[in-house]
Formats: sequence, C-alpha cells, structure tokens
Amino acid sequence: MALSISRKAKSFLSRLQPFRSLERFEWSFTEEGGRAPFSSDTGASSCSVDVSKWRQLDSRNLGIVSSKLSVPSWIVLKNLRDAGFQAYLVGGCVRDLILNQVPKDFDVITTASLKQVRKKFHRAMIVGRKFPICMVTIKGSMVEVSSFETVTKESRRRKLGRCKMPKGCNPRDLVRWKNCIERDFTVNSLFFDPFVNIIYDYTNAMMDLKSLKLRTVIPANLSFKEDQVRILRGLRLAARLNLTFSEETEDALYSLSSSVADLNTSRLNLEMNYMLSYGAAEHSLLLLKRFKVLEILLPFHAAYLSEQVDNQFGLRSSMFMKLFFHLDQLFACDQPCTHIVWIAILALHQAIFTNPQHAIVISTYGLLLYHRTWEDSIKIAREKAPSTRIYVPEIVHAFDHLSDDEIVERVTKFAEQVANSVDILVNEKCLLKSMARFPDAPRSGLVLVPRKTGQQVKHILNVTADGVNSVEAKERSREINYGLLTKGSVSEIRFVLGKILLRTLVDKKEPPEREATKPIIDDTQLTKPPRKSERINRQPKSAHPSQLHTTENQTSITPPNYEKLPDDATKTRLFGDNNIADEHRLSEETGSESLNICSIDKILKDGLVKAETRSNRPVLSCLFR
Repeated sequence: MALSISRKAKSFLSRLQPFRSLERFEWSFTEEGGRAPFSSDTGASSCSVDVSKWRQLDSRNLGIVSSKLSVPSWIVLKNLRDAGFQAYLVGGCVRDLILNQVPKDFDVITTASLKQVRKKFHRAMIVGRKFPICMVTIKGSMVEVSSFETVTKESRRRKLGRCKMPKGCNPRDLVRWKNCIERDFTVNSLFFDPFVNIIYDYTNAMMDLKSLKLRTVIPANLSFKEDQVRILRGLRLAARLNLTFSEETEDALYSLSSSVADLNTSRLNLEMNYMLSYGAAEHSLLLLKRFKVLEILLPFHAAYLSEQVDNQFGLRSSMFMKLFFHLDQLFACDQPCTHIVWIAILALHQAIFTNPQHAIVISTYGLLLYHRTWEDSIKIAREKAPSTRIYVPEIVHAFDHLSDDEIVERVTKFAEQVANSVDILVNEKCLLKSMARFPDAPRSGLVLVPRKTGQQVKHILNVTADGVNSVEAKERSREINYGLLTKGSVSEIRFVLGKILLRTLVDKKEPPEREATKPIIDDTQLTKPPRKSERINRQPKSAHPSQLHTTENQTSITPPNYEKLPDDATKTRLFGDNNIADEHRLSEETGSESLNICSIDKILKDGLVKAETRSNRPVLSCLFR
C-alpha cells in the first residue's frame, strides 16, 4: 500500500516538474508594441515581467464553439487531460479560429513529456531534432503535439539569466508565457483551453489581430537569425491573411531575406508548397518578389517578372501571375491542391515564355488537358480565338489560319517543350543555361523539385506523348474532385491544369470579392527596395471611403455605421481592468446570443461578442479568404 502511494506521489510530482524547474530569463514588456528590447545578457540574475499585459478572453465571445475543433484534436486533448496533464491548442489554429478561418491543422501543447505522450497513443512517433514534436495519428488525421519540457539546442532559455516569479503569478501562466516567447509571431503565440473556453494572450497578440499586423515576438532581426524559416512563414501569413508588417519586421525581412538560401532544399520545397497550394499563391509570389526571395527560390521566373517591369508591363496582368491568380480561385486552406499542380504551372509558363505560341495552339493544348478530343479541342479553340487574351511576349496572335493538321503538329511539339521545361526546376545545369536569357539577373542555381517529382510532372504535361489518337474525351463533371486530386490522380491534375490555362486565356472580369482584397503594391516596389519609411499600402480598391479607417502603415475595412473610439477607450472596452487573475469576468458578463459583428476590429472594440455562424460575419470572410 505504501509502495502504491509512493508511486502515485512520484507520478504526481513528475507532472508538476515543468512548473517547478522553469529556467528563467531576462525579458520585459512595455507599452509600445507590447515588447521591450530583447536582452541577451546571460549574466543578468533578474528580469522585469509586467503581468498587467497578460490577458485572457472568453473564446465563446469571439465566436469560437467546440464544433469548430477537429475530432482528432479533441481526442488528443481529452486523453492528456484525463491522464492528469495540462493540454492546450496553440499557434496558428487559435489565430484562425479567432478570424473565423478553417485551420490548416490543430497543434497541441502539453505539460507531459514527449515520451509520455507517445505512450498514451497507439500510433505516435517523436520526430525532429532541433524542434522535436510527437506526431499522433487519430482516425487518419495527424495531430502535432509539443511539450512545455522541450528545450531546443538554440533556445533563448539557455542564453538568458534568471528572473523572479512575479508576485501573485500563477505558475501555469509563467509556463505558458515562457513558451510563447519561444514562438515566431505574436499572432501565433495564443493558447486556447477549450475545456474552460479561455484564450490566453501574453504578447498583445489580440491587438495585432485587431490591426491586422504581423509582428515578431522578439526583435525581428534576432528572430529571423535564430530561424530563417520564419522569413518564409511571415511572408506566407501576410499573403494568406492580408496582414501588414510592423516597421521593425519589414526592415528585418529586407536585410535578412538572403539568409533563406541557407535552408535545405526539402524545407524550402515544403514552405513553397504551403505558399502556393492553399489559395494565396498570387499574393505570396508578389511578396517573395518584393523581398528579393523569389530570385533565390525561382531565379528564372523572378528574372521574367523583372523584365516585365522593365518593359513597362504590369506584373498582375502578366500571364505568369494570371495563371496563379486562377489557381487561387480553385483552392483554399481547407481544400489545397497537390504540389504537382503549381510545379506544372511553373514549367508550363516557362515553356510558353521561351517558345511563344499562337493562341489557338495554347488553347488546343489546354482543352486536351481538359479531357477533350482533338476534334473538339480544335473546334472550340477556333470559336474562342477572337476572345483570347494576348499576353506579351508569350502569345503571338489571337487568331490565324492554321489548318487542323498544322495545329496538331504544333500542339504535339509544344507538349514536348512543356514537358522538357520541367528540367530547369530539377537540374541545376539546365537552370543556369536557361538564365543566359537574363545576363544581368541573379543566379542562385537553386533547384527545388526532386527528380522523381519532375518525372511525374513531365508525364502529366506531355498529354500527347502516346500519339494523336490516344487523347479521348471523358465524360465527367465540371467540378474538381479534390479527393482524387490529393491522391495524385493524373486525369484530375490534367483537368485542373486545363481549367486554369483556359481561364487565363479567356478574358473575363475578375470576381469583385477578389478585387476587394487585393493589396495595392506598385510594380516598381517589387523590383526596387523602398526606403525605410516607405510601406505597402493595402487599401482595398473597391471599398468606399466611408468603410475605411486608417492606422499607421495599414488600412482595414469597418462597417459604414461604426463609430471609431479613441485608442484608450478601445483598450478599455476590449480589456478593461481584465488581467490573468480575473478568471471568469468575461464569461459572467455575456450578452445576447445573436449579436451581429462585421469585422475583427469591431469584435475587439466591443470585447464581449457571442458565438456566431460563418454567414453573419461577411466582412471577415471577405478580408481573410
């Protein structure tokens, strides 16, 4: 009996270890931006922690309900809680839930060690050296679980001195705070406990979400030097959520963007897939170009865009950007495309740019991808020729008098050229040879695509490889089968590529909802670094002046009948005297069930917002699509 009690006590103490053995470090918060300058003085023995900046909010007042959480994440959280450990949702999934987005995935953090997590689940494995996590598979879905105990080799906790626990501070708050300071951006540093419906904010993340601003948790230069992946992640978040950068973050992006070349190609390929497969490819490419990263990742296509600007052609009206614009129309965070699609688009455009074609040839090729017969493809291409857009220098003429046999011959040759253009993405020698067209352009020599993937793309693009008579029409729906696409179905990928190419060739007006969210970036800004004081103006084109309010460095949409409050009043209405010690003040002051909210700005200004459906938040849906 005594032995049993001893074991239970030992188990209980082991679960408290993360709270007892906290390494302490120097850090302080101030009024401006919620963060004071970072100090790496390892000799310091104490620090100042302003707990008045720590906030908690009732998740139900921000429209978050349990049904928005994935079943696998609930299972992981519940099993860890039942075992006596603390467990929270953390990072991007919390941010997306607040913005009424569909999270790409759900990440969990717990006081259990990774080995303890692995023992709790049948299908779990620990991966990663620098940042180890436990990958738990539940019902075919994977949940990433990290531990408060994990200390990376480059962790700031080892570099900094100790600090005293603030008087009256809950040890659990200090654990969460110390972990959030290890994170990249403030908007990714939120913790969510769905069991008590509380969101914990230790870095003023909610205020950054209010202003749609991307800010690093620690000083940006230090953050990006610590992990270069954060540069790409920051650009991806800004593209997907239409965020602006804080001045410090933007300056650091310019000065350190070249450091992404130090990352291994597999990681770069992964980050590029995140950027281009989830419905924000066009904006991602523009930001990559603006911050001189595209010259490293895709030097040929970066040189092409620079040439477009030099020749006084608009970037967004270029064929390259239009292809990715129409890619974004078909995919989103909850319905991503396979990496094969965007790789194929890169190769397709390179082939058209290198070998300019008659519009009818490209249209016929696109229709063959779209599962048409030769006869139907040529017939429809002729009918659509007068309305085909002319892109310079890719398309020679919109219409000509080529015979059917001539069209077949040219399309067959063009299909081979498209397939062969994949080589510049997988072979360094081929890439450098192709760069001879741009003698003054930077040449990184970096190729991102593995050879095996390149062979798959070649097979898909060379639709006429088996001869003219092999291309037969297939009866199918005009809708994309996302399940087959994710599994790599050749016919489905070809169908998607054909749809994108044909939409790019046929001149149609852009959907108004996309025009409203498009950031205004002058083409010259994408090729020449701006002065420090120069910032991107993201004012939506279609918004009425009465619907806009402007803060420093950014513009966002607010309802036309909304009365803007002074900053101090805004903070009072959002947080009041609420701090981490006021456990359930927000939940006790709950109002009506159906309060209609139109923007994230008003959500934060009103503070007390009840759960809502997706349909009654139209402006949020527009802003963050």
